[in-house]
Amino acid sequence: MPTPSTRSAARSFDPVVIGRRECDAWAAYYRREWVPVLRAAIGMVDAGFGLGRRRTLLGAWHVLRANQVWAPYPDNDPDAAREHMRRFYSLVFSDGHPHLDPVRAAALEVEWWRVHRMHQHAEDVTQDTLTAALVDLYAYVYQLPGGAVRDAARLRMEAMDCSDRWVAAGCALNDPLLAHERRLLVASYTALRDAIDRG
Repeated sequence: MPTPSTRSAARSFDPVVIGRRECDAWAAYYRREWVPVLRAAIGMVDAGFGLGRRRTLLGAWHVLRANQVWAPYPDNDPDAAREHMRRFYSLVFSDGHPHLDPVRAAALEVEWWRVHRMHQHAEDVTQDTLTAALVDLYAYVYQLPGGAVRDAARLRMEAMDCSDRWVAAGCALNDPLLAHERRLLVASYTALRDAIDRG
């Protein structure tokens, strides 16, 4: 799923809301429950960007479509995923974030999806590699030094690891792993918000 964007909205986003909605989105994604994915995406975009109702719905739709074309393994469509995320970030760009190149942001977004998938299926792709991909995204989107966002990236990587274990255990909604994943995501967005505030 995408991160809440720069300056005005990002400086005021609620880490608890964003973290919980992302956990909802990940859980629904792995259960292939697309309506709940869309609902969670709407919540994330609204809380993280403040784009207004129409753009929030359109942005969430592109997030959903990007995830749907990315989901099949191994025959997914990375180009289509990047294009949907480019359209998403174009909405963010046009809402007053002139430093943001939608093509670059979309490429970095889908890159961490790619690295995460490789990490799921290849032992030589480490947690450090996944953390680095998230650092690259955060540093670009928020215009911050990589070191400032590393804690947020590391915590989100740990949430992904928890999610992967939850998937391997059967995707039960009452599994304690899901609650732990949610706490890690809230902690990640809290660290990100702190880094933005300091920056």
